[in-house]
Amino acid sequence: MTLDHVLVTGGTGCIGSVTVRDLLALGAQRITIATSSGGRGSLDLWIHDLDDPRLTYVKLDVSARDAVFETIAAARPTQIVHLGALQSPDCQQNPEWGMQVNVGGTLHLLQAAEQVGTLSRFVFASSAAVYGLRSRYPGDLVSETDELAPPNLYGVWKTAGEHLCKQFAERSGIATVCLRLNTTYGPGRDKGLTSAGTSALKAVAAGIVEGTPHPFRMPYGGRENYHYVEDVGAHFAQVAVQAFEGYGAFNIRGRTFEVTTFLDTIRQVAAEMGHADKVDLGLADDAAPSPFVCDLDESAVQRAFQGMPSTELREGVRRSLTAFSRGSTNSG
Repeated sequence: MTLDHVLVTGGTGCIGSVTVRDLLALGAQRITIATSSGGRGSLDLWIHDLDDPRLTYVKLDVSARDAVFETIAAARPTQIVHLGALQSPDCQQNPEWGMQVNVGGTLHLLQAAEQVGTLSRFVFASSAAVYGLRSRYPGDLVSETDELAPPNLYGVWKTAGEHLCKQFAERSGIATVCLRLNTTYGPGRDKGLTSAGTSALKAVAAGIVEGTPHPFRMPYGGRENYHYVEDVGAHFAQVAVQAFEGYGAFNIRGRTFEVTTFLDTIRQVAAEMGHADKVDLGLADDAAPSPFVCDLDESAVQRAFQGMPSTELREGVRRSLTAFSRGSTNSG
């Protein structure tokens, strides 16, 4: 499948910026980046030329139905990657707004995409928040066929989005993929409940730069399923272009670790970099267990798509610390 014209909502965010970079590398001829601000956000972390003629920036509130229809009609995209959403804290604090953006916005995009008649692929950013607490699942892994029991409103909205996508695919015949991700960490991950891991990395990097430790305490403990940000962006870019038919919801590749293991890995990598004395990390005294499920089964996405990456934790931590301490992601 060729990437003639990809429209990416939330394309200047943490995951969206990497996705745009990878879409360009895969040969996208045009990319329309639609965001609520119309700005360029985190793109400069990953893309050197923000004025690349293949890139178009559009200000779009996906909860505004008429604006969505006008944008889709003007762009006539061949693929849509829908990453724009409100994170868990915003959904809890303002449920009506969360529903309008996360559910209404998805519905508007699907309706407009079906009407324009140019689309060949729709990709939706879902979440492991569609699953319930880990105790609900007796197996070693949590797979896509397990019960959906979202523990918060964000998960409820993502579950609704998946159902809308499934109905859209069945009705329109347009191939539709939902990707369920959990704890993304790395450059650009500054928002959301599970951004705390990245905050820990940034605290250590700040200590490296300033020469004195910056204390940081994780607000939750337990186990998390970690994804390095470049892996997540690669998943969204690849499923937009690789052969696929029908509808599917897939867990993104990642690995589950104790939060304390994640912190220990940061300490070890910082020590290897010569900065053991710049680390002051731990769990908060009132740290609660992470509310999201872990141990995600990644076998289905590996069977359906080729070359999906899964960066080893130590390497992802090394890249992140290097990027944050240098103010750049070009750390390889």
